[in-house]
Amino acid sequence: MGELAEKAMVSKRTIDYYTSIGLLQADRSSSNYRIYSDDALNDLKYIEECKRLHYPLDEIKRKLEMKKAKKMRDSEVEEQIQTVAQQMKQLSSELSILMPLMETLTAQQKEKLAAKLSLQGAALMESLLNLTS
Repeated sequence: MGELAEKAMVSKRTIDYYTSIGLLQADRSSSNYRIYSDDALNDLKYIEECKRLHYPLDEIKRKLEMKKAKKMRDSEVEEQIQTVAQQMKQLSSELSILMPLMETLTAQQKEKLAAKLSLQGAALMESLLNLTS
């Protein structure tokens, strides 16, 4: 568990909690220690990303189950598309507020802000800006 916590940069307590509510699965060793697979690490990273997007744990659990099943009913696919479209609309609205404020930043402030954005975040932001223009 300690190795998983270190790799995912979360606490052991977090892993224990996620395991207890069924978000993470672990095998048991002969001495009854929990053993987590590489899939558990991927799941944990996915959970943490969903948390950063403010998804509630029950929604994260549902998303993990769908991801593992690799199939969805048509209604679930449509629902997910509507959810993502709504999130994009909300982000677009927030960007329209932030963009004029970003223009007032100094070059150094912009550089500092850009360093905080991940490559994916910067690409997503650029894509959303293109959609709103």
